[in-house]
Amino acid sequence: MTGSLVAGLAYAGSVELPDRARVVIIGGGVIGTSIAAHLAEAGISDVVLLERDQLGAGSTCKAAGGVRASFSTAANIAIGLRGLEIYSQFPERYGQEIEFQRNGYLYLLSDQENVDVFTESVALQNAYGVPSRMIDPGEAQRISPLISTDGLLAASWSPEDARATPEAVVSGYASAARRLGARLVTKCQVTGIESSGGAVRAVVTGHGRIATDTIICAAGAWSSQVGAMAGMDLPVTPLRRQIAFTEPSADVPLQTPLTIDFPANFYFHPEGNGLLFGWSNPAEPPGFNLQFERDEWLGGFADVVLRRAPKILDFGIVSGWAGLYEDTPDHNQIIGRSDVVEGFLYATGYSGHGFLMGPATGEIIRDLYLGREPAYDISGFDVRRFDTARLGNERNIV
Repeated sequence: MTGSLVAGLAYAGSVELPDRARVVIIGGGVIGTSIAAHLAEAGISDVVLLERDQLGAGSTCKAAGGVRASFSTAANIAIGLRGLEIYSQFPERYGQEIEFQRNGYLYLLSDQENVDVFTESVALQNAYGVPSRMIDPGEAQRISPLISTDGLLAASWSPEDARATPEAVVSGYASAARRLGARLVTKCQVTGIESSGGAVRAVVTGHGRIATDTIICAAGAWSSQVGAMAGMDLPVTPLRRQIAFTEPSADVPLQTPLTIDFPANFYFHPEGNGLLFGWSNPAEPPGFNLQFERDEWLGGFADVVLRRAPKILDFGIVSGWAGLYEDTPDHNQIIGRSDVVEGFLYATGYSGHGFLMGPATGEIIRDLYLGREPAYDISGFDVRRFDTARLGNERNIV
């Protein structure tokens, strides 16, 4: 019966695709599943989530899993604090273990400009209850024993920042949404959005059409294409980011925090009995390249590793992967309601921070849909900022 209409229903694989829904969410990563769960919890059960692949198969399950409040703007600090709060309670709230660990974030600073920026950021974080502090190179090495202090001026230490398992979070949100009546449909690619009279009318997929008056774009790196279907310009650019894993070793200090050499954006943390490490290549061209090109990538930052954490070179690499950042011109997320086409909402462009911002985003979109004022200041996240040059000023980008 695949692809046919039976009793008013189309079928996507073995999953029934309704001919109408109150809300259609496009994208099944942490943002989309969080939105689905929060809408369903609010009593909006007639929700359909459409995912082109499997849940979490896009950027979410390629994420390093960091959760932090160590940002440089009040809005992002508040959103990060909510992520830490919800993820610390996730098993109790959603019945899903996510391996939440508060091992902290450690930022290594080797130039005065960044020392000044992080000193200012720490003061702001402290004002919001984040117990971060500036420390000297010696203390930084005691916290993260694999580093070298050569050339270090200072470090910023945020001990209550954390890590969790992204795919487990997606599973927890998805299960909650389904229990409350939402439909989550995988292997169902959106091919078009119908609108008339300045409002959305339907979502078109490879398996059929769903009439709706509300569409929420949570499509991550693919959001620009989805926005274009609705006549919206969502300036989201896909950028490849690569991560590698070392072999297990008894020499890995397992309580090491997520350690970032800033602004080189080389980072590492324990993963199992080995290490996960990554680097954001500033010369990476935009695109959907998902090839893990180990040798070329490692060559690009070998000097950074040699200078900052040479002991890592003693560990053999056993695997790696490439995922996509959903980048925006100011590296801040885009959240809001369209003023171009009625009924189109968006939550995208998280520039590497979508996993940690998933909990707050679900609440924000729920409130926007219900016509309520969100509990967070999202005035700087509306897409219209790119038309007015009122760009965000988040400086702590990893």
